[in-house]
Amino acid sequence: MKANVKAAVQFTAEECARCRENFPALQRTAGDRQLAFLDGPAGTQVPDSVIEAVSECYRQYNVNRHGHFQASRDVDDAIYRARQAMACFLGAAGPEQISFGANMTTLVIVLSLALAREMQAGDEILITQLDHEANRGPWLKLRERGLSIREVSIQPDGHLDYDDLENQISEKTKLVAVGLASNALGTVNDVVRIQRLCRDAGAWLAVDAVHYVPHFPIDVSDLDPDFLFCSAYKFYGPHVGILYSRSGLLEQLDTDALSCQSPASIETGTLNHAALAGVTAAVSYISSWGAGDSPRDRIVSAMNAIGEYEHNLASYYNENVSTIPGVTVWGPDFSGGERAPTVSITKEAIDPAEAARKLGDAGLQVWDGHFYASRPVEILGLADKGGLIRTGISMYNTKEEMDRLLNGIEALQKK
Repeated sequence: MKANVKAAVQFTAEECARCRENFPALQRTAGDRQLAFLDGPAGTQVPDSVIEAVSECYRQYNVNRHGHFQASRDVDDAIYRARQAMACFLGAAGPEQISFGANMTTLVIVLSLALAREMQAGDEILITQLDHEANRGPWLKLRERGLSIREVSIQPDGHLDYDDLENQISEKTKLVAVGLASNALGTVNDVVRIQRLCRDAGAWLAVDAVHYVPHFPIDVSDLDPDFLFCSAYKFYGPHVGILYSRSGLLEQLDTDALSCQSPASIETGTLNHAALAGVTAAVSYISSWGAGDSPRDRIVSAMNAIGEYEHNLASYYNENVSTIPGVTVWGPDFSGGERAPTVSITKEAIDPAEAARKLGDAGLQVWDGHFYASRPVEILGLADKGGLIRTGISMYNTKEEMDRLLNGIEALQKK
């Protein structure tokens, strides 16, 4: 699924050390402990260039759009550049395919209500047991409107059961909602295969790419989903939800948005202009680590290089944490194709929340629980055991931080 690009660059420990200088949060300490931000899936830190872009909006043009004066024209330009930047980042044909919202969840809710108006009682929607609640809950609520919501199973190793998917999809299926990568287990799904099944059945495909796009280059023109969601705060930007839509689709839908927002009918009211300036800056920051003749080439080469660095670091952690007595690693291993650099574990007789607190006291900031991916945690039998202890790698994480974390997990004592 990786996009191709001629220019090749490397992102090594030396580049990581340089990038860390750009993130002010990484300089924080708690007492004499350096803070290690080890859970990018819950949100990444922000470089100075993004902070400056957000601040510049408030300093220079904190007005509304479509006014007949310069500051308002600056807002119009900032919004257009954000659409343009995200179109380039995702490989979309143009900025008109990009919409923004307060967050990904809000966009899914608004879209689900619009799509429900195109369906009839008895029509079916397929969701999966692997997904984040944001790409399950809004569709499940459509049962109230007489729609049938069916669930695709997962296997014990964290992969989707594609046979189950193929058996369930039919002419009654109007939409398949699936994630590109699991924020709980790191599984990368074969969405190319799922897209073909959707086209054969005449169903829409809604893809949650929130956990995928921070780690892999993506080309939506090639993947060709009907809708694809992501969130800028997962790739070094502000809290903004992003929706890619196949050309012409949104215009056909009766959304709950009012007439005050154009051209994207799914956007409700005034956008967060300062945050959108930060989105553009985040894409620019990522591309600054790439090479090539075009902005798209620089983005793809940067994402390939950063992704390889993150994968190697996560693989190192995965390999070593699995040798610690009492530790169980959940999800696919790192030898079978694409996998997000996210590793979730449990340790025998240690409550995940207590483990996270003890690690946090040592400056090792990991997350515990189900991360709003409650269904896979339930299926794996971990819901009543506190869920998982999750580590998610970002471009600024280091081998030294992994070694600190490994030592911290090894030191966790049984009750």
